[in-house]
Amino acid sequence: MTLVSITVCARDAENWVEQCLSSLVAQDYRPIEIIAVDDGSSDGTLDQMLEFRDLNTNDDIEITVISSKPLGLSSGRQLALESARGDWVAITDIDCCPESNWISVMMSFRDNLPGENIVAVTGRTEFAEGNTKVSRIRSKSIRRKYEQRSRVVTLANGPCSVFRKDALISIGGFDPNWYHAEDMEVSLLLIQNGGTIIHTPDALVRHVAEEDLSVFLRKRCRDARAHMRILQKYGLHGIKLHNGDVQKHDFVSDAARMIWLSPILILGISVCNFGLVVSTPPLWWGIASTTLVLILLLGIKKNEFLWSLSLWYGVCLGLCDAILKRRGH
Repeated sequence: MTLVSITVCARDAENWVEQCLSSLVAQDYRPIEIIAVDDGSSDGTLDQMLEFRDLNTNDDIEITVISSKPLGLSSGRQLALESARGDWVAITDIDCCPESNWISVMMSFRDNLPGENIVAVTGRTEFAEGNTKVSRIRSKSIRRKYEQRSRVVTLANGPCSVFRKDALISIGGFDPNWYHAEDMEVSLLLIQNGGTIIHTPDALVRHVAEEDLSVFLRKRCRDARAHMRILQKYGLHGIKLHNGDVQKHDFVSDAARMIWLSPILILGISVCNFGLVVSTPPLWWGIASTTLVLILLLGIKKNEFLWSLSLWYGVCLGLCDAILKRRGH
């Protein structure tokens, strides 16, 4: 059997270490090794990792813990890759719990079909619905995204993927300079290098609920900022495959809809104010424009409006990154 190195990186995530590492140890695939990287945590994350390693010593699974300065997720993934002994390297996130057959399902799809050079297999991430409106929004959004995925994809998602190690090394691995979306960046480079990424929905990883609105908005802002870098480097319409076809970028489809909510509402309010100023009796313009704004206000929920604003803020930051030629951290 082929050795698989399962890697996970964390910063200030002491509450999730036990459940995540336990789910990795519970994988039914063998042989595996687990590499946990602490990215300069200020809480007890590193101590939790070391304690888990010491309490789970056996001849079956080797657990390695790496401590580093706070350099970012991409840097942490690269440290794990450099320490990995497996021919295949899996990545997941500390706030995730893969199902016990996650690795075995993905590894069963690694054999090439005619004309394919499979360099990665990616599964499916399922977000818990949680107890808040924002967590339910996130859960439904990700569910819709995975329902639309085909067998061959352009993104090996960070929480639920396995890569052929030699393919990762051939493109330089995970660049510490990448800001967010490191999984998308490495996926596109693998494809440009002639590789194929396969998606299987049966390789399931469960993600904790994103219940805090401020955290949700910060992450969506980071998404938009990083996606501006992706668009700048790889084109607006998608990645050009080795056979000449163009495949669209694998962004969350809901973002394309949400980003237009705030401009539409702002335009409606502007029209309303203009109508009230210039209209004369009968106030048909003012009545009509006010009605328009009321319809918009009733149709747009607060969380979705804030989501739209966070996306635009991320877009602006991404444009500044491109102009100033900065990393985006």
